Amino acid sequence: MEKNITFQELNISPKTLRAIEDMGFEEPTPIQVSTIPAILDGRDVTGQAQTGTGKTAAFGVPAIERVDTGSRETQVLVLSPTRELAIQTAEEFSRLAKHHQGINILPIYGGQPIDRQFRALQRGVQIVVGTPGRVLDHLDRGTLSFGAVKVVVLDEADQMLDMGFREDIEKILDDTPRDRQTILFSATLPKPILEISKKFQKNPEFISVARKEVTVPQIEQLYLEVRSRDRLEILTRLLDMYDPDLTLIFSNTKRGVDDLTTHLQARGYFAEGLHGDMKQTLRDRVMAKFRAGSIDILVATDVAARGIDVEDVDLVINYDVPQDIEYYIHRIGRTARAGRTGRAVTFVGPKEYFKLRTIQNYTKIKIARIPLPTQGDVEESRTRKLIDRVHQTIDEGNLDQYANLVERIIAEDYTSLEVAAALLKLELGGVGQGQPQDIRPAQGQALLRIPVGREHQIRPKDIVGALAGETGIPGSAIGAINIYDTYSTVDVPLDAAERVIEGMKGKTIARVRLTRPIEIVEAAGGR
Repeated sequence: MEKNITFQELNISPKTLRAIEDMGFEEPTPIQVSTIPAILDGRDVTGQAQTGTGKTAAFGVPAIERVDTGSRETQVLVLSPTRELAIQTAEEFSRLAKHHQGINILPIYGGQPIDRQFRALQRGVQIVVGTPGRVLDHLDRGTLSFGAVKVVVLDEADQMLDMGFREDIEKILDDTPRDRQTILFSATLPKPILEISKKFQKNPEFISVARKEVTVPQIEQLYLEVRSRDRLEILTRLLDMYDPDLTLIFSNTKRGVDDLTTHLQARGYFAEGLHGDMKQTLRDRVMAKFRAGSIDILVATDVAARGIDVEDVDLVINYDVPQDIEYYIHRIGRTARAGRTGRAVTFVGPKEYFKLRTIQNYTKIKIARIPLPTQGDVEESRTRKLIDRVHQTIDEGNLDQYANLVERIIAEDYTSLEVAAALLKLELGGVGQGQPQDIRPAQGQALLRIPVGREHQIRPKDIVGALAGETGIPGSAIGAINIYDTYSTVDVPLDAAERVIEGMKGKTIARVRLTRPIEIVEAAGGR
């Protein structure tokens, strides 16, 4: 078996390793393994790699390592075809340089006030990420100097040439020192790219990560557009709507796995996490529970999921778009095992459409967009499934004893339709029996009224989990809980009451959204 390379083995500085650890990535992608050592050695590199392969870190990590923080002159120049990519690249550089004190990074592009860029450049910027036109503009104005540039990166070089930037690129490269290191990344290597490489690079090392052909026709591939703050709510609605037996959720980072697992558990889902920082015995225990079905949701990183071979996974959810295209193939391939069909859903943020397009181009498969599920969709799905269960139960027969019960109720002057409707109401919504009692909060406690109750199928543990998970109040601090038909009451410490009220606004308890705020009924000692 081929050994997996770690970031530590790439001779990266401890400061950058700490930043990578903070970002939560477990191991380098193939393009990073191939290019980082070569660039760190000072060699010119031409890398054939598409967006979505982790190439930004492939040139970003060694570029940051080359920066002399004792000088405020521009030492690294990255050319990007679009303002969007320039901004994203600069953001990635900032995360990678988090623990390198004194490194300043500036994206420069058209459409932004140039005076703001003047002021930033005057203060001193070691790394500039910009579009060719705006970089050339600063060069002509004398507000940007390349005398100290050590590294030049041409990112998405083929796209820049397609957009007519060849002449600008050559002017910029002609103005940089001849002893600079030149890095070129391109999804394709047409003749004009090779001509630029020949003219401006010194004995470049050509690096290309081979890709395999892939066919995944039996997997229904879907995506939805969702903002970061809405992801958890949309995830729970998907889980409720599809109601899969086994679900595998992928997050790009270890921290993401831990956070998502905690949130799902707080909402009453049977979920466990799996990532590389966990001891092997614990990972084996989690996998055994998943295979046995004692947990039905597994949240994992790509590295931790390599050994997963479970035939009955119904749903794969990419909570994060994967950082490498082939990770996407590995992820969705965890469903539709043994000739079964499967479904894969990818959450796509506003800045991630280019990654999705790259995945679609590579897989040669259309990934269909679906609308964000509403609470009404969840209820409709639940109703349809109940109807299907009723049909199946009727077809199976053996209903005599239950038919006798229905006849007894009908004899009391009810119609069969009323009986059936009442039974469905019990199944879908629940009908409570309890009535409010004269409850007073304990000393030092506040009695809160929560607008969900027995008809929402709420249990005490659901309230404890939601309050603890959403507001940070310890579960042990939550006092008596009483559940009635349409609402519930709970005792919480007096000094935590406002935090609970604010923290639970618009949140859910056992997958039921609070459409009205929690209220204080009474506080011990008066309020």
